[in-house]
Amino acid sequence: MCGIIGIVGKTEVAAALYDGLTVLQHRGQDAAGVATVDGDRLRLHKANGLVKDVFQSEHMARLRGRIGIAHCRYPTAGSEGADEAQPFYVNSPFGIALGHNGNLVNTEALRRELFETDRRHINTGSDSEVLLNIFAHELQDIGAARATVEDVFRAVSAVHRRCQGGYAVVSLVLGLGVVAWRDVHGIRPLVLGRRDSSEGVEWAVASESVALDVLGFRRVRDVAPGEAVIISYDGELHARQCGASAPHAPCIFEYVYLARPDSMMEDVSVYKARLRMGERLAQKIQRLRPDHDIEAVIPIPDTARTAALALAQMLDVKYREGFVKNRYVGRTFIMPGQSERVKSVRRKLNAIELEFRNKVVLLVDDSIVRGTTSKQIIQMAREAGARKVYFASAAPPVRYPNVYGIDMPAPAELVAHDRSESEVEALLGCDWLIYQDLGDLIEAVAEGNDDLTQFDTSCFSGEYVTGVPEGYLGAIAAQRADVVKAERRETAAPR
Repeated sequence: MCGIIGIVGKTEVAAALYDGLTVLQHRGQDAAGVATVDGDRLRLHKANGLVKDVFQSEHMARLRGRIGIAHCRYPTAGSEGADEAQPFYVNSPFGIALGHNGNLVNTEALRRELFETDRRHINTGSDSEVLLNIFAHELQDIGAARATVEDVFRAVSAVHRRCQGGYAVVSLVLGLGVVAWRDVHGIRPLVLGRRDSSEGVEWAVASESVALDVLGFRRVRDVAPGEAVIISYDGELHARQCGASAPHAPCIFEYVYLARPDSMMEDVSVYKARLRMGERLAQKIQRLRPDHDIEAVIPIPDTARTAALALAQMLDVKYREGFVKNRYVGRTFIMPGQSERVKSVRRKLNAIELEFRNKVVLLVDDSIVRGTTSKQIIQMAREAGARKVYFASAAPPVRYPNVYGIDMPAPAELVAHDRSESEVEALLGCDWLIYQDLGDLIEAVAEGNDDLTQFDTSCFSGEYVTGVPEGYLGAIAAQRADVVKAERRETAAPR
């Protein structure tokens, strides 16, 4: 889960890239970077931290040029060091910078190929650097001083043949322009926007349409699965299908949690999809307990608000804000370690007692992953005086790891893994636990676009649309365990 954006403009783009990153900050709070083209020179600044902390006025002043890309990073398994901030850069051939959202599942095989066959050295643990070097190698032998549009399309086709997983990419090829592409299943999102200025046509690609909105670009369409888009220095747009035909299966967790509600993905409003999630959850409650005693529906801010509002309206129950959020604490799902997540919950949320006192409340969250946050919030509701605490998840049980760029924990750390819903209910300490059904979730999202017939639902179903190499799931489970991550951070810490 990272945020990417690229712009080919008619004026300096560094400030626009910065603004675009600020509205994609929810996709990654670990590191940020911007690369621009200034004549024949690539200018790059990146570091760990939030966008506002990484870029100061002196950095922005050096990022000259009217073409650029930017990235904000959410660390995935094995890719957490300060040297892994993006964009990455290689000087051969031509000079290429690349930022990537997603995850390759055949990274280790590609590393061996790059070393043994392509004679390229990988300096970090990031699969984004692997992807960059695969792309660079496929452009290596064209025998010309500059890459052409045809050269790049052929190189992207080769990338698709070699790389397996979910990925959306934005890159700079010096002498040509911005090149963006998306995996053949369209798992990770990428949208194309256009802005007509007095100087001419400007183009942008980004993870979410909200980044286009804030910059005044009109959303043209989603980049298609397997498609590559090239925007040349002079603003000419080229697009071609470069990947083999494959089932279109965007990540459904984008709609549940990752994306901002004001974004459009696959011609579906994330906001409306979440409203429909709430409506279907209400219908399930009505089926299971037509004589329920719920007195108030209370969302866990912020992502669950939309679903909770629709649920309350359909149940004809009062919607109440029962928690106040400290907006200066990051998203607990992306906190680096379990102890940090535990500490952050009470720093992040505070209960309004009068909304709980002597009431039967239904708390609504977008999903339940580890269960740590949910358990503490349920306890907070009881301490605030709730008579009964019910808990609803707008998503089905998360039972399996996501392998396409969302760093969900090891299976053993998922509260629903190998547990029944009644066992999870007992662990969380609520009086009733209600999960969304997977079929209802799929219908809630697909209703906005008749062409959407399949999704990546792997974290709920355990079905991986790309397939995974033998032993891969065990390997990432070992990488993602909280104790292992803590050891890596301790090793990487300055002495």
